[in-house]
Amino acid sequence: MHTIPLKWIFFFLLIFSVVTMWYITFPSNVVVEHVNSMYFYEYEPIYKQAYLFTSRQHLKCKDINPFLVILVSSRPKDVKSRQAIRITWGSESFWWGHRVLTLFLLGQETETEDNSAALSVEDEIILYGDIIRQDFMDTYNNLTLKTIMAFRWVTEFCSNARFIMKTDTDVFINTGNLVKFLLKFNSSESIFTGYPLIDNVAYRGFYQKTYISYDEYPFKFYPPYCSGMGYVLDGKLALRIYELMGHIKPIKFEDVYVGICLNILKVNISIPEGNQQFFIDKINFDICKYRRLIAVHGIMPSEMIRFWKDLSSVISVTCL
Repeated sequence: MHTIPLKWIFFFLLIFSVVTMWYITFPSNVVVEHVNSMYFYEYEPIYKQAYLFTSRQHLKCKDINPFLVILVSSRPKDVKSRQAIRITWGSESFWWGHRVLTLFLLGQETETEDNSAALSVEDEIILYGDIIRQDFMDTYNNLTLKTIMAFRWVTEFCSNARFIMKTDTDVFINTGNLVKFLLKFNSSESIFTGYPLIDNVAYRGFYQKTYISYDEYPFKFYPPYCSGMGYVLDGKLALRIYELMGHIKPIKFEDVYVGICLNILKVNISIPEGNQQFFIDKINFDICKYRRLIAVHGIMPSEMIRFWKDLSSVISVTCL
């Protein structure tokens, strides 16, 4: 039986490693170092999305002037996560005397998903009236369409909202802290804040979830943007961004896409003082830390319920 000598195996592995490193480090495509967001801009609004609302909750803002609207990006199957939010940080309609709305953003179920989840979403729409949905497929690569839907909904049905937050179902929000934080800003300010990502490099490796092609994004760095786990902006800025979105070609990453819009509008990101209020990575529950933060990413539904219960019930602990 013929066997390949061990030295040849090592040789082939070495060649493969060198080729791989060369591919990642010295790509054949020409990479532009500095971001020019106008590269994505078209004079005519050719990228205006025409997807139809299948659940629009268009009367939510009719008779009220919400101080804050929280729009939560969610998948159809995330029933437990939505329910956890409804009974925890999304349960209160008023904070410090200011009206807060919490709504969920969904696309259509993909064909491979269980039909029971589809029925559950229809039930939720009837029972809770808090789901905004359009007829695009709800997939990871369509997250930008979901964010465009959010900005369109604000523009068409809730343009009187003072502030907008876009977040995800695995994010714990200290809603009271968020409202208190936003009360510091005057009505004439343009504000966009969250977990800032500055000089992030466009990934060209093999991990498909974070990979972006040169054709889709030819620059080495992304413009400044805030992580999609949770960003907050004033309502007037949301209207300006949506108007611009019709001129900007959507890219794979919704938070970067919004960053491109901000760059064109020449709006700077407001970095929270101390940068200790938005946490992109999960932090263990500590009542004093969670009293001070605004948002923390990576929280399971059961944890969200437990953390909220502890945060709401334990009032005797004094935090320095």
